[in-house]
Amino acid sequence: MNWYHASIQDAFNKLGSNEEGLTNEAAEKNLQANGKNELVEGSKRSIAAMLLSQFADVMIIILLAAAVVSGFIGDLTDTIVILVIVLLNAVIGFVQEYRAEKAMQALKSMAVTQAKVLRNKQITDMPAPLLVTGDIVLLEAGNAVPADLRIIESVNLKIDESALTGESFAVDKIHEVIEEDKLPLGDQKNMAFKGTHVTYGRGKGLVVATGMQTQLGHIASLLQQKEGLTPLQVRMSSFGKKLSIMVLLLCVLFFVAGWLRGENIVKMILTSISLAVAAIPEALPAVITISLALAAKRMIKFNCLIRKLPAVETLGSVTYICTDKTGTLTKNKMNVEQVFVDGAIMDRKELSSKKDQPNLSLLLHAFVLNNDSTVDNEQKLKGDATETALLEVGIENGLQSNAWPRVNEIAFDAGRKLMTTFHTTEKGVISFTKGAPDVLLKQCKNVDSKGVLAAIETMAAKGQRVLGFAYRKWDELPATPDVNIHENDLEFLGLCGMIDPPREEVFAAIEECKSAGIVPVMITGDHPLTARNIAERVGIVKSEGDLVMSGLELAELDENLFYDKVERIKVYARVSPEQKLQIVKMLQKRGHYVAMTGDGVNDAPSLRSANIGIAMGITGTDVSKEAAHMILLDDNFSTIVKAVREGRRIYDNILKFIKYLMTTNSGELWTLLLGPLMGLPIALLPIHILWINLVSDGLPAISLSFEKEENNIMQRKPRPAQESIFDNGRGLDMIWVGLLMAGVALSAQAYAMHMGMHWQTIVFNVLCLSQMGNVLAIRSETRSLFSVGIFSNKILIVAVALAFVMQILVTYVPALHAIFKTSSLTLAEFALVAVASSVIFFAVEIKKYVVNRRQANLALT
Repeated sequence: MNWYHASIQDAFNKLGSNEEGLTNEAAEKNLQANGKNELVEGSKRSIAAMLLSQFADVMIIILLAAAVVSGFIGDLTDTIVILVIVLLNAVIGFVQEYRAEKAMQALKSMAVTQAKVLRNKQITDMPAPLLVTGDIVLLEAGNAVPADLRIIESVNLKIDESALTGESFAVDKIHEVIEEDKLPLGDQKNMAFKGTHVTYGRGKGLVVATGMQTQLGHIASLLQQKEGLTPLQVRMSSFGKKLSIMVLLLCVLFFVAGWLRGENIVKMILTSISLAVAAIPEALPAVITISLALAAKRMIKFNCLIRKLPAVETLGSVTYICTDKTGTLTKNKMNVEQVFVDGAIMDRKELSSKKDQPNLSLLLHAFVLNNDSTVDNEQKLKGDATETALLEVGIENGLQSNAWPRVNEIAFDAGRKLMTTFHTTEKGVISFTKGAPDVLLKQCKNVDSKGVLAAIETMAAKGQRVLGFAYRKWDELPATPDVNIHENDLEFLGLCGMIDPPREEVFAAIEECKSAGIVPVMITGDHPLTARNIAERVGIVKSEGDLVMSGLELAELDENLFYDKVERIKVYARVSPEQKLQIVKMLQKRGHYVAMTGDGVNDAPSLRSANIGIAMGITGTDVSKEAAHMILLDDNFSTIVKAVREGRRIYDNILKFIKYLMTTNSGELWTLLLGPLMGLPIALLPIHILWINLVSDGLPAISLSFEKEENNIMQRKPRPAQESIFDNGRGLDMIWVGLLMAGVALSAQAYAMHMGMHWQTIVFNVLCLSQMGNVLAIRSETRSLFSVGIFSNKILIVAVALAFVMQILVTYVPALHAIFKTSSLTLAEFALVAVASSVIFFAVEIKKYVVNRRQANLALT
């Protein structure tokens, strides 16, 4: 029911209550029927279920199978390594999921523990969970609202609803009926909502909803929806399935070929299993986790705190950023932009040259004197955002707040929407009145109402919040000011238009977004005119086709029409929590990856449902932070763009080390598979495979995550959602480079056997060092190693050097020969290794050159 429509008496009648409150008997009956005033959590998974779910991934199942097989064939070292990697990933995933459950707990912590209630005609303190519909709650400054209330008495009552509605300012509450239909929460001024806070005044409210029936309860139910998979999780799941099919087919092929050649069946079964273990990049999950963790650590430097590791990569796939306005796009600081005085509108920068004009001088005095804000010892302005903005302009133009002492006042009241102060001057007493311009005009005499109303309309159309100012001179100070006398027959002074201006760095950030193929969208609790103005200034709205839509207009759209329009809507104003969630889901339905910012409780459901939820670190509530994937420590939109850049960089690097690991593993696989088919003995022993997988694969792969970004990283479109790890030629690269690596190794093997050399040690070294050449060549998808800069990733160079030194030790230290089944190579043998292992590096470099030339020629045509 829309309780704001109901009169106080109608509300009493519907709830079976009255001005004296409920009796204990009636309250107990209500409590039994409707339950306690508490938020209820949905069905929760047990800790054991959460932990077991971490092993449900296809890649993890393949690795576990490999671990079992390795143990079965006697390779316990490989088994232990794989199990450690799998357990590490499971623990990290479990911790992330367990922390995500805290969003609901943070929401419950907002619940009030005690409330002052009128029961049995007496005021009593009672636990808030025992409140029922029909109870009367007493409110005063400092109280948290314990349930959803219909205000029945209001004395200068102001409530901070920012956490629930996103409204920056405390809302003046009234008790009168509101006639309008379909009002958003922020405009229901005769209602108070559970979880909000009284900042000023006092009042009484009739409980109309408790527990999960409150607006906070509705948000709690939305929070219990399941989160989707990240782009990386989707792609890795697909990758794992394809890899398992490929490995299975190759192992069957290897077994059948050996069986047809008359090999021993038991030996072929065990060799096929060894082949499967060699083909699986067991280091991959660990490398991805470590890379994401390192990226998350780096992102703290530019004010991004990552709560859920996969969010690092998700940022790189984002196609839409739905951002709040206040504090994110704007400075979260009101700023006087224009004034209207003597029949003309002038910009703020003009004031200093005209401040000696009588009416403008008087208007500036009104800004400073009819003002409760102050300047502290550090020369910082303290007080209401509107009043500090007015004081700032006055001080800027040489005025002081104590210029004419205040001697009396009529405080602001939400009913009359005016505030009056009295001051003594050398010429007597003067009063300044400020407030809503439409109300103020009715109290003024000798004023050109038509001209003033036109100015109000002009300023409001620019999204400005407009205040009116008037004055009156008195022969003597009134002992008891009366609104009916002292706020009448006023002399109109002028208007002030103020707005929360955009941050300077936002303009470039929006442009960078657009050049990167990302669409920025503003979602705000502000008025549509204000929202449009800021959106036009920063470049979110640029053309006639860019739509601005209010929550009321959105409510009237059916799903099909919204589906058609959603990609053209650039600004949403006055939207509800359900609508924010609706926007996210509709964009996702259109195939987009959505980043959503938010700071309030009302933002939590959409933060959780977005592909990446971004909470505000400064203004954000605990609930929004717990629901989010990432926290902006400086609440700045431009920081999101920096995070997107980092996300793209880390995903590029993840692709590089997947390609590197798969290329090296396929090189080993082809070497083991093709050698016997060519009549050569199996080139590698199990210890060689394990060494390559642990040393040559691990360190260089991790060091690829430190690779600098590609030149065009923010000039290209986001990766398509359906793009797999094998797309864009990566799968083909994994095959041909792997085949080339195997071809080089087997050629070296055949030549070494023919020449009577230490062929197995040569093949072992060729494969290891070919991988080092490969990792250097794939540091950039398009640029050569020499244009990237050999030492631009010092960690990778150290990793390659370390792998090289360790390979030399394994080859030349006699004590290690027995362990690794190696022999010291002669100078000629090592020269063969050096020449053979460099082939891969030059082949990949030549391929990049050819592709670049081809693309350059296509661009010219």
